[in-house]
Amino acid sequence: MSTAIGIIPARMQSSRLPGKMLLKETGKPLIQYAWEAASASASLSEVIIATDSEEIATVCKSFGARVSMTGDHPSGTDRIAEVVQNEKLQADLIINVQGDEPELDPGCIDRLVAAMQKSPDIEMGTLGTPITSQAMLIDQGCVKIVRAADGRALYFSRLPIPFFRDGDPDDLLFASPEDAHFSRSPWLLHLGIYAYRPDFLLALTRMPPSELEQLEKLEQLRALEAGASILVEVVHHRSVGIDTAADYAAFVERMQRKQDK
Repeated sequence: MSTAIGIIPARMQSSRLPGKMLLKETGKPLIQYAWEAASASASLSEVIIATDSEEIATVCKSFGARVSMTGDHPSGTDRIAEVVQNEKLQADLIINVQGDEPELDPGCIDRLVAAMQKSPDIEMGTLGTPITSQAMLIDQGCVKIVRAADGRALYFSRLPIPFFRDGDPDDLLFASPEDAHFSRSPWLLHLGIYAYRPDFLLALTRMPPSELEQLEKLEQLRALEAGASILVEVVHHRSVGIDTAADYAAFVERMQRKQDK
């Protein structure tokens, strides 16, 4: 059985919501939810929070997390690579868990790890879920995936791909997993979690940003342009990233509704 270690990159500054990792209107800091979800995964032998912020480190240690301090980095992937090197981590897989996705299902982490274990020749993996509305399909903040029949990613884009030339997308959009055709939706929403083979992770962060990556502002395109394979496991649970104050307010409201039940 291969081993997998989860790493949650966390920085204080965010262009749209500074300090979001420590927002705690629900009673606990945002990053704690991601740490708890990762810690509940049966597949991860360890969970580490990687940060360059002493304030984040102090808060995370207060709820029991292991913290690894890093330098300043342009991306979470670079931050994770530093931890792998500095901590000399020994694992078959490194799982990049987003600290701003507080509603991630631990079972989705397990699905990704299991899929990568079955495909030892694939360098990298991620998750996708069927898109259920045209609003989501055209939203450039929602990254879409096209994948091959064997589950490997063909492309990621902010635009609605594949393009339905001769029909109405509503004819192929299905509202819920209970719909018999839901799993056959041609449109997949990318979920922000990655699995890396450690050697590939280190090699990837040594590569310069690629042309497609810079055009779409999607770092996973660097891997595809380099000729690597990215396995896409399809799940029916959709975690919601917190990018703006409105996103966080909606999350707080959802948590309050859960507490009121």
